Amino acid sequence: MIFTAYIQFIVSSSNCQTFVFKIRLLSVICDYKYFRSHISMLSFCIILRFASNTILMSRRKLYTIIGILFTLITGTISHFIYEWSGNNFLLGFFFPVNESTWEHMKLCFFPMLFYAFYMNKKLSQDYPCITSALLFGTLSGTFLIPVIFYTYSGILGRNFLFLDIATFAASVLAGFRTAYRLSLSCRANSCTTCLKLLTAALALCFFIFTYQPPALGIFIRPG
Repeated sequence: MIFTAYIQFIVSSSNCQTFVFKIRLLSVICDYKYFRSHISMLSFCIILRFASNTILMSRRKLYTIIGILFTLITGTISHFIYEWSGNNFLLGFFFPVNESTWEHMKLCFFPMLFYAFYMNKKLSQDYPCITSALLFGTLSGTFLIPVIFYTYSGILGRNFLFLDIATFAASVLAGFRTAYRLSLSCRANSCTTCLKLLTAALALCFFIFTYQPPALGIFIRPG
């Protein structure tokens, strides 16, 4: 009877936020000693705890999967935006203007950062460490592109298109996987300010080096 009333209370939710709020509210109620002293309510609360954790975990996983797909699709399209725009000057700051490794890092950085703002807004109340997790994931995914590229091309002696595509996909997956794990462990939360500064600095470097790149190999199109 109690469980039936709980189900009716939950399914009457008008939206996802209300749905999660009701689950969290009932979870708080279970903290009272009165309910814990009754076997029936104790069993109900155990089930409720499990359901609450499962649902919240599913939301985090769902947003992560959507983020992976969004970044992969947006990053792939971004590769052609500058050319399709007729070499638009402003778009060049956000999309690759040539085939250098540095410019290809934009394919991961900007789409993932853009989605990170959205995901952070949706999940920050349930996951206080989501901000630092997403920032760390974005940075790690971005820098993983040159690491993988130079590793495999150094071993094979040249680069291959299908491996370049795989490098991009692997970097995106690794970035979101890192963010997913850190959102619970909170290991990067103490470095939130530093991560924000590093993210802002990297974005600034992308803007500056787009049209004024240093004479370094990472800024030159691979031969």
